[in-house]
Amino acid sequence: MGQQEKVATSLAGTVSEEISASLTAVDAELARRYPGDPGTRQPVHTVYVPGDVFEPGTLRSWGDQALAALDEHAPDAASFAAVLGIPEELAGPVHDRVRAKLEREPVEDLRIDFEDGYGPRPDAEEDEAAARAARLVSEAYANGTAAPYMGIRMKCMEAGVRDRGIRTTDVFLTGLMAAGGLPEGLVLTLPKVTYPEQVTAFVQLLEAFEKAHGLDAGRIGFEIQIETSQSILAADGTAAVARMIDAAQGRATGLHYGTFDYSACVGVSAAYQASDHPAADHAKAVMQVAAAGTGVRVSDGSTNVLPVGPTAQVHEAWRLHYGLTRRALARAYYQGWDMHPGHLPTRYAAVYAFYREGLEPAAARLAAYVAKAGGDVMDEPATAKALSGYLLRGIDCGALDTAEVARLTGLTRADLDAFASPRRGDLTVTAP
Repeated sequence: MGQQEKVATSLAGTVSEEISASLTAVDAELARRYPGDPGTRQPVHTVYVPGDVFEPGTLRSWGDQALAALDEHAPDAASFAAVLGIPEELAGPVHDRVRAKLEREPVEDLRIDFEDGYGPRPDAEEDEAAARAARLVSEAYANGTAAPYMGIRMKCMEAGVRDRGIRTTDVFLTGLMAAGGLPEGLVLTLPKVTYPEQVTAFVQLLEAFEKAHGLDAGRIGFEIQIETSQSILAADGTAAVARMIDAAQGRATGLHYGTFDYSACVGVSAAYQASDHPAADHAKAVMQVAAAGTGVRVSDGSTNVLPVGPTAQVHEAWRLHYGLTRRALARAYYQGWDMHPGHLPTRYAAVYAFYREGLEPAAARLAAYVAKAGGDVMDEPATAKALSGYLLRGIDCGALDTAEVARLTGLTRADLDAFASPRRGDLTVTAP
């Protein structure tokens, strides 16, 4: 190996110790504010159903309606691919997986809506609907028909509806506790947040509920809906959404962009309100940066163009939804809203095409990184993290199979998890 180099230093050992001591508070702050991705499954969408419409068979009904739409408007892989512009080599795999998904798990995340989709009702009526929602959600988890994630969107913390929102949350959560406890997939969505203090108030509500039932502090998390310009840029010029994450005290699980409320708030006329409008892109970019590293996921909004009517009209709506979904995926928005059963085929088609077309390149790059083989791209640990996250999301939603990823990468699921969330474990690679 040649001559051994002489190693010399100039600084006393105490210098390193003093520097470390001076950064102790910063180290703790970094760990608290930026813990990294939680490593759990993120749903590819959220489906909203009004509180008075949700029934025990709602999830299965959405899947059946989506399958019926496929049968009527694109009955085979070739016709479905032709409508959406899916490459011929992906037509069969995507079509088959979409149909299987609609049969097995048509909805990944369901929100029973007591806000805009429900509207103002007499208190007794909303009380009963919230109690009924709790019972149906508990029964769904008990009998195995639940979506992986389920919960409610209550009314917001603005003065006019605050008491109603608090009461609906209380009725729903109390009903879940009475039926056996809070399910692991529980998600709450706090809409129309304008000031961080409204987030603080919701945290206070959840703290009180946890204490009343002897639950662990922080057991109940929630999503924050970004639907006002003030939630992006506060009056003092700061990014209010970053302060909202901090105000949630570790309970925030997601930031959901509200396409139509936000667009209207900044003056976009109705004909141009869409998730690809420049105003939407700006808001979502700020959301993305504010959430980066915090463990809070971001979600895109929805389209209000429904795939209904004659086949030509359905195809046009499908192409719009497919294109918006693919656009969001490329911009690292891996979740969005779906407002109609007819959106499910194109949601899953876009997601599955996105992951399947990138499977072999991503697997090859990750395998080369692990083997230190290089190839024509020199990747860094951050890119290995992104590649692993990409493959894991594809597996979680059904676009990819664990076995095919293992075959192409030589990595186990545990290996992928370690690369995707390196703070949560070492990077020791094991054989699949």
